[in-house]
Amino acid sequence: MAGSRGIGKEVVLLLSQDINNQIIVTARNENDLKSISASSSNIHAVVADLSNPEELSGTFRDKILRHFNSVNILINMAGSLFSGEFMKIEDKEARLMMETNFFGPASVIRIVKPFMMKGSHIVNISSMGGVQGSVKFRGLSFYSASKAAIACLSECLAEEFKDSGISVNCIALGAVQTEMLGKAFPGYKAPLEAREIAPFISYFALNCHKFMNGKIIPLATNNP
Repeated sequence: MAGSRGIGKEVVLLLSQDINNQIIVTARNENDLKSISASSSNIHAVVADLSNPEELSGTFRDKILRHFNSVNILINMAGSLFSGEFMKIEDKEARLMMETNFFGPASVIRIVKPFMMKGSHIVNISSMGGVQGSVKFRGLSFYSASKAAIACLSECLAEEFKDSGISVNCIALGAVQTEMLGKAFPGYKAPLEAREIAPFISYFALNCHKFMNGKIIPLATNNP
């Protein structure tokens, strides 16, 4: 999972409290990864840039093999957010959001799926802004579109993977106070902190494939 900062980091730290959970955590920033992996012997760091799917295909697979024979849970939490009017946002920012929020996680699933057995669970993290019919906000067109794409992919893959016994679900988060949100919306205070949302995501990943498949679960005190 992507987890050197924000919600991902809190989920990694929470799951690592059980020494039976062996965790691979990815991020672009090597220093951040070293810091989180040093906190527990069952956290294994892999430097990976999800905005560059081509880079993932070879080295990432090799690094998984170095640590594991199989993968039981995959949590896609990578996120990129730039706010700006649709007609004014820079192409490089729009493409980075689509690569990080959709194409990157899709590539990770293609890489990890062969390591997953019956009973495994893929959890994709989306946003309430990407849920059809939810309240939309100006300046989030590309971000919301990228999150809508990963939510729809979750539904599609649940159908494709069900014969393999692999469940795919999606959590659509509302506003959570993270460094990424703070940079995009200076001065805005979200109703929830990352550490408050992490227990739900952790429990969901470990248990909820027993009860659902192909579901998009809204998790918000407000929209988006």
